[in-house]
Amino acid sequence: MSVQKQPNGRFKARLKNGREYIGGKTFDTRTEARDWLKRERAALAGGIDPRAGREQVRAVLDRWLAIRQNTVAAKTYRADADLRRLMPSSLLNMHLGAVSDREISRSYERLLTAAPHRSTKHKGGRAPERLTAASVGRYRASLSAFFGWCVREKLIVANPVTNTRVPKPSEEAIEMRPFTEAELEEAYAIWKEKDTRLADVLLVLGWTGLRWGEARALQVADFVEVPTPGVMVRRNQPEGIERKRPKGGRSRRVPLANRVLAIVRDLAHGKAPHELLLTTSSGAMLHRTAVLRALDWENTGQGRRLHDLRHTAACLWITRRVDLATVQAWCGHESAATTNRYLHFLGTGADVAGLERLNDAPGNLGGTDDEEDAS
Repeated sequence: MSVQKQPNGRFKARLKNGREYIGGKTFDTRTEARDWLKRERAALAGGIDPRAGREQVRAVLDRWLAIRQNTVAAKTYRADADLRRLMPSSLLNMHLGAVSDREISRSYERLLTAAPHRSTKHKGGRAPERLTAASVGRYRASLSAFFGWCVREKLIVANPVTNTRVPKPSEEAIEMRPFTEAELEEAYAIWKEKDTRLADVLLVLGWTGLRWGEARALQVADFVEVPTPGVMVRRNQPEGIERKRPKGGRSRRVPLANRVLAIVRDLAHGKAPHELLLTTSSGAMLHRTAVLRALDWENTGQGRRLHDLRHTAACLWITRRVDLATVQAWCGHESAATTNRYLHFLGTGADVAGLERLNDAPGNLGGTDDEEDAS
C-alpha cells in the first residue's frame, strides 16, 4: 500500500517510480497523506523529480554558476556569483523545493535595511550588506535567472521570484545637478589651472553627454567631420570591466558643437585611428579616481557627480531648443520618458507662461471688460 498507518497512529505516504522508492512523508491523517502523494505523483508525471527539490539551494547554485561562467558575459557572471554572498544563509541552506516567494521577498528587505557598514558581525558569521534599490533589482534578476534555470531543468515546478517585487526605498533619491553653461565655463577655467588636458576632456563630456565608460573607450577613428562634426559611440568600457557595446546595445552619433570641436581636433592630432581619443596628458586611459583627484573635484564640482556632466549636455541641448526626439537619440535613451526628466528639471512651456503671469505688474490680472466695468 502507498499509505500505511504507523504504530504511533500517524500515516506514512510512500512514493515510488515503478519499483524504485523515491521518498516518503508522515502525516497526522490519511487524507493529508493521500493528498501529498497525489501532488508528488503529478509532479513526477510532469517530469519533476521530487528528490531534486530536497537538494540544498547552495549545492544547486554552485552547479548553475559553473554553467553560467561559460555561457554569459563576464559582468553578468559577476552579478550572478554575488548570489553566494548576498543570499541569506537561511535561504542557501533551504531545500530547493521549499523556497517560496516569502523567503525571496524577505531577502530583498534584508538587503535594503541592513546596516550600511559590512564590518558589523551577526550570528550567521557574515555581515549583512546594505544595497541600493537598483542593486537589489540586479540581485532579483540573478535570482530569477537561477530559479528559472531550475524550472527548465525540471528541479522545481515554478519560479518563486516571478511574483515578487523589490520594495521602493524610503530614502531621498539622488537628483541630477547639471551645470548651467556659465557654470560649466567657470569650472572649466578652474580645471585648466590644475590640468589642461583633463579640463578639456570634462568640457567635451559637458557638451556631448557621453557616459564615463563611453568616453574611456572612444577612439580617434570615432571622430568624424563629414558630413558634420561628431563622434560615433560604438563601445563602452566601465572601469574594471571588459570592453562591450554601449548601453542599450546600439551605436549612436553625437554632434560636436563649435565650442568643443577645436578641442577634439587637438586631442586627435598625431594619433593613430585605433588609439584612444580622450586620454590624460601622457596618453593613458582615463581613471575616475585619478581624474577627480587631479581636478580637486570635491571642491570644483560643488557637490556634483561626474555623471552630472551628461545631464549638463542634455539640459544645454534643450535650452538651445533642440527637440526632445533628437536629444533622446544623442543621449542614447531607449525610452522618451528618460529624456522627459530633463523637461521636468528645466520646466515646461506651461511653467514659463505661469511664471510670466506671476511676474505681471500689480493689478494687471488680465480680466475681461465686463469685470472692469463692474469694478
